[in-house]
Amino acid sequence: MTAAPTQVSLKQGSETRLGPWGWGVLGILSLLALWEVYKFVGPDDGILVGETRILPRTSDLAMPHIWDMVARLFEGETSASTADPLWLTVGSAALFSLGIAAAGWCVGVIVGVGLALLMLRWRVAEWGLLPWIVLSQTVPIIAFAPVVRSWGNQLELGFIEWQDWMSVAVIASWLAFFPIAVGALKGFQSPEVAHEELLKTYAVGWWATLIRLRLPAAVPYLLSAFRLGAANAVIGAVVAEVSTGLRGGIGRILIQFAGQASNDPAKAWGPIFGAVALGLVAAGSIAILGLTLRTYRRTETAT
Repeated sequence: MTAAPTQVSLKQGSETRLGPWGWGVLGILSLLALWEVYKFVGPDDGILVGETRILPRTSDLAMPHIWDMVARLFEGETSASTADPLWLTVGSAALFSLGIAAAGWCVGVIVGVGLALLMLRWRVAEWGLLPWIVLSQTVPIIAFAPVVRSWGNQLELGFIEWQDWMSVAVIASWLAFFPIAVGALKGFQSPEVAHEELLKTYAVGWWATLIRLRLPAAVPYLLSAFRLGAANAVIGAVVAEVSTGLRGGIGRILIQFAGQASNDPAKAWGPIFGAVALGLVAAGSIAILGLTLRTYRRTETAT
């Protein structure tokens, strides 16, 4: 009678010891192993079905070895003796893009939470705004980013001069606010009706109910929404850098190094690693925020 609970507890204990970070590392290692296995067993011309290639080529030009790509990070960006190592160039560009994405994420949080509160307060606002919020995400960012830059250059904000990075931050916030608005609204609406009615019997006002009941109940939803918003902000920043031609960010060197892939294929993967690290840092920052709110973080709920 006691064997089954013991086995269950041992299994739960092993899962707890591995933890989400352990599973994440295991997933990355599995992906790297899959890359090398396919490169070893796959044909040089890839796998074709008819005339359609469904799996990529395995030549060194198309799929360099993992260790070659890592080694290339510690070599000079160019063949010049005074050139900075590739990792430094990629890291500087990633930090530049991270700053823009962070600015866009902050704007997305303000706009998203503000819209959620507006839709929570007035149901007619939810009926009118929510379809347009969803529709806003269908706008092609590659085409929209140059338009935002053109509009921004025509703005006159007193002593503030519009910079190109601000246009990229606007695009990042455009992608970030959507999951935050939807997740925040769902979280604010998550308390049970009985709890809301109880506060009404004590004549608790709308704002007090929001602070004491709705906001704590929304924390699991907000953490998930903030994480999605951070990932979207990174994507928006990188794509907008490419579309607007902004120099200094990871998006710019992605295009620049891709043009050199025929002569130096391992180099082209450096900014890709930087973009991956950028996304991990953005998601990890929200995880740190979740640790500060662990009192309210029973479980995270997907939006």
